Amino acid sequence: MERIWLNQYQPGVPAEIDLDEFQSAGEVFEKSAQKFRDRPAFSNAIKFASRTMNYGEIDTASRDLGAFLQHELKLGKGERVAIMMPNLLQYPICVFGVLRAGLTAVNVNPLYTPRELEHQLKDSGATTIIIVANFAHVLAEVVGRTQVKNVIVTEMGDLLGLKGSVISLLLKHVKKMVPAYSLPQAVSFKGALSRGSRHELKKVAVGHDDIAFLQYTGGTTGVSKGAMLTHGNIIANMQQAHAWLKPLVEEGKEVIVCALPLYHIFCLTANCMVFSKIGGLNVLITNPRDIPAFVEALSHFPITCMTGVNTLFNALLNNADFLKLDFSTWKLALGGGMAVQRAVAENWKKSTGVPLIEAYGLTETSPAACINPMHLKAYNGAIGLPIPSTDIQVRDAEGKELGFDEPGELWVKGPQVMKGYWNRPEETAKCLDADGWLATGDMAIVHSDGFIKLVDRKKDMVLVSGFNVYPNEVEDVVAMHPGVLEVACIGIPDEKSGEVVKIFVVKKDPGLTEEALHEHCKKNLTGYKMPRHIEFRKELPKTNVGKILRRALRDEEIAKTA
Repeated sequence: MERIWLNQYQPGVPAEIDLDEFQSAGEVFEKSAQKFRDRPAFSNAIKFASRTMNYGEIDTASRDLGAFLQHELKLGKGERVAIMMPNLLQYPICVFGVLRAGLTAVNVNPLYTPRELEHQLKDSGATTIIIVANFAHVLAEVVGRTQVKNVIVTEMGDLLGLKGSVISLLLKHVKKMVPAYSLPQAVSFKGALSRGSRHELKKVAVGHDDIAFLQYTGGTTGVSKGAMLTHGNIIANMQQAHAWLKPLVEEGKEVIVCALPLYHIFCLTANCMVFSKIGGLNVLITNPRDIPAFVEALSHFPITCMTGVNTLFNALLNNADFLKLDFSTWKLALGGGMAVQRAVAENWKKSTGVPLIEAYGLTETSPAACINPMHLKAYNGAIGLPIPSTDIQVRDAEGKELGFDEPGELWVKGPQVMKGYWNRPEETAKCLDADGWLATGDMAIVHSDGFIKLVDRKKDMVLVSGFNVYPNEVEDVVAMHPGVLEVACIGIPDEKSGEVVKIFVVKKDPGLTEEALHEHCKKNLTGYKMPRHIEFRKELPKTNVGKILRRALRDEEIAKTA
């Protein structure tokens, strides 16, 4: 469809972005470090200790880490380095250090269970991992069954000075938040930086086609796969988002809230890359679930921008101290990862004076594909318009392009679309056609004014607070329990998280209880994937060939609330 939106809705935004301004994602930060050397880059606070590092300091630390990886660990171009930690000052240092060394970063959710971590490490072929000590016991349980030979361990307070050292000791010995582990091969993060400082960081020839990140997602099926996001993909989406935001943001003057985890593609691109490019300050929130501490942190900065998911915005709106903050400096709130609800958007605008702008994307699109105009005054229920250099189509089941207001599957094409799934050509072929069009698995309509509205999800994915949960994975875990005969998993609506997981179970063991299943799942699934509702049934609805009908179960749940 033609890009009919450009001049009408976003005057001054180019139809195409400049892909050649940067050759690599690492170069983006290197240029910013030269231009904004003394400007604050990342700030972090953990209970009574805080620190802000400027671009020069992040530049030096990431250079030292990159040199350590190259010279001390002897890692060659393209080797995979896993990064497993929450939002800490260490994270941008690790990301930029890995990229500048010509390596590939593998972002890992620090809340993964041993089973989930083992799968990702094995699948990616990561030979090195940088991990926060609080989760090192999980790694210790599986590292011997992976290709990982190098381990770098960091403490929560490593970069927060003397107070940070005290906090690290308290977390370990008083609060018992660092379970015992044995990783004899591990070196400390501080030690890695010190040893790396003795070497030169070798310049590695990295281009747009080289892989910058393996970003794991279920895609259109439940098997966790690594989306190959190239340097070109990341640069493109950074340039696209910056072009869209440019009328609103100023170089060297923005302060953005970084509450979503940096291991999530939304925050990685929108916060870390875009705002590093323009010399902004990212305020890192390590634990956004602690809303009082989150709000306290916000009170110390002249915030101008924030990214988040609907549930996070809603949680803030329900905190009395948040509503007392000074919003006079705020310019932008961008919601993605899950649908922004009308009630939340309207309440946000009323409470802060700033519109909550909805965006849409996928891990496979690095992630942005559509964003609403920055000057949008009120919630419109749409996911926005295609961003620069991006084309969209709505197709029917036979692959024929449909016209305006005709529902079908949304397809996206642009320089931000992934290279494919790591070592999974068959899975890649299912969603990427020969011309580079990506099947999103989302059902949508395009209105005649160019705005796109999602109407349903083609796939069975459950979206919990912006995180993808795939029924196949949950069902596989539940089916591992010896007391389970059959299981089906769906998502059901939830006021707090948008959706939660519900499972329907046919017992093999009559004595099987909800408590037993909950404990079983807890050992094998990250918190947001955990079933919140369990219903035992004598049988499950099936097709004539024996396939369980999840749709029938969803329809039953919908009927209950009708």
